[in-house]
Amino acid sequence: MRAVVFEEFGKPAEVREVPDPAPAEHGVVVRVEATGLCRSDWHGWMGHDADIVLPHVPGHELAGVVEAVGARVTGRRPGDRVTVPFVCACGTCPACAAGDQQVCERQTQPGFSHWGSFAQYVALDHADVNLVAIPDGMAYATAAGLGCRFATAFRAVVQQGRVAAGQWVAVHGCGGVGLSAVMIAAAAGARVVAVDISPGALELARRFGAAHCLDARTVPDTAAAVRELTGGGAHLSLDALGSPLTCAASVNSLRRRGRHVQVGLLPSADGTTAVPMARAVALELELLGSHGMAAHTYPGMLELVRSGALRPDLLVTSVIGLDAAPAALAAMADAPGAGVTVVEPWA
Repeated sequence: MRAVVFEEFGKPAEVREVPDPAPAEHGVVVRVEATGLCRSDWHGWMGHDADIVLPHVPGHELAGVVEAVGARVTGRRPGDRVTVPFVCACGTCPACAAGDQQVCERQTQPGFSHWGSFAQYVALDHADVNLVAIPDGMAYATAAGLGCRFATAFRAVVQQGRVAAGQWVAVHGCGGVGLSAVMIAAAAGARVVAVDISPGALELARRFGAAHCLDARTVPDTAAAVRELTGGGAHLSLDALGSPLTCAASVNSLRRRGRHVQVGLLPSADGTTAVPMARAVALELELLGSHGMAAHTYPGMLELVRSGALRPDLLVTSVIGLDAAPAALAAMADAPGAGVTVVEPWA
């Protein structure tokens, strides 16, 4: 098969021929019809993930068709149209038994713990636990984003953030996750303040329901601006980018007893990030993490998509072929882009 491969962290990747994968006994091989280009892929390429062993094929949010199944798989067959959470759970550890597959103790992640979906085929583990059927009529390019950005935002806003109609929600960073969060919060009846440095991203945020948009290049203190716009601060704020500045701004933008949800990865040399904890104590803030979404919780989200209340298809702003993926991956260092870029490996 053809796949995007890199031999060194931060060095140019290339498209080359590599061996086709084979399914594990509990797994499947999926023919990849679409796979999203995500900032998490860029973090992996830069060497920010300890699980990656070189040489490596990135890519973790995908949709496609089951090509082959392992001997122990009972719930899937070749020809099924599927997507999958980027966290593939084992299904048997204590976290999985509690229904918390998104923090599985023995999780695997395509594009991180093993070769991923910037390829024509990808192997996925524990298929009966992790595979999600794609609804009839949903395009593969739309379904690909459900495995990471859209589902991650849905859990962060709805399940972790406990959004409610009439509340103020601040979203710091309007890439794929952030725009998804804007759309989901607005659909829930919340009033959204979107923060970014890209006029294009802010225009999309406005299109997807943001009541106010703040350009961090021209607003010196975005947290103070959020507090002023919302009459005291956001009830819920998300750092959807993942930087010390956006993390601190998210916490500082909250009102008393508000909720901060950290969604974006925060790579640092020593694994720590400064957080304004004095404010968290004084205002009794909740500081929460959010890490993907378990496959068994997808039905509620998919029903909202089916009804038209949520439109993840509108987030796809660019579709490219596999040959263009290495350059697009490298470009995320300085220009993450507005919306979601999808790679179609067979194009």
